[in-house]
Amino acid sequence: MSRVVCAGHVNWDVTLRVDRLPAPDGEAVIGGQAESGGGSAANTAAVLAGLDCDPLLLGSVGEDRYAERTRRELTAAGVDCSHVQTAAGEATTIKYLVVDEDGEVMVLANDGANEAFTADDLPESTLSGAEHLHLTSQRPETALALAEAANTAGLSVSLDPGRRLDRRDYGAVLACADVVFLNAREADTVEADGELRADDRLTVVKQGDDGAEVRWDDNVASQPACDVEVVDTTGAGDAFAAGFIAARLDGADHGAALAVANACGAIAVQTVGARTTVSWDDVESHRTT
Repeated sequence: MSRVVCAGHVNWDVTLRVDRLPAPDGEAVIGGQAESGGGSAANTAAVLAGLDCDPLLLGSVGEDRYAERTRRELTAAGVDCSHVQTAAGEATTIKYLVVDEDGEVMVLANDGANEAFTADDLPESTLSGAEHLHLTSQRPETALALAEAANTAGLSVSLDPGRRLDRRDYGAVLACADVVFLNAREADTVEADGELRADDRLTVVKQGDDGAEVRWDDNVASQPACDVEVVDTTGAGDAFAAGFIAARLDGADHGAALAVANACGAIAVQTVGARTTVSWDDVESHRTT
């Protein structure tokens, strides 16, 4: 069983289902509301647990009832939360996800406690017992310190910067990463800057209905998307990343890892909320190849 450290955000999500995403000065009708745990690092860890990995989560929550709910959900899913820090006097980060009938998402968030942790909150002995470090959209200085420590300890490193790529400078972190997960727009932006040019780095590009591809050197491997009904795209990218990581750690080649990743993303979009539980049986029932 591969030990994977997932570092980044641990949130509580409130999902509002609406008839449409409102334009400025517009209005939408709420058709349903649901609450559950969220946060990119936590979401990825939960899917990894279902895929027979051994995920340890590094992040932070506040001193409130949402913190306990979050820990309880993740522990039940098989995630090691022993290094999730409690930020004294802070509130757990809450994100309000507004989802329309096509599964498209608008996100509103408070700052909360999800970036209170630092690289010092992960003992060196923990990294020495792991195989892989997955970084999500935490502060670049925290991500860089963790990536450098992982490189020193001999771990492979992946980065999924998410929506904050255009507001934060992850250039130094990219230089430490073996795998980078981006959507098509993000990939075009970063590649134009030349930051992804490295002979030994995989760039995994999520393309929604068009599937996904892996780029390395001058090579490309692609896989089509799974044909499923989209309910909510929240957390699909996190599930996708978990599937790719788990498959690669299991020895899969680029194409096979993409097929697993696409299947995990497809499973995630069929339910409301960011937190998804996935098994290998689920993956096999959704794989396109």
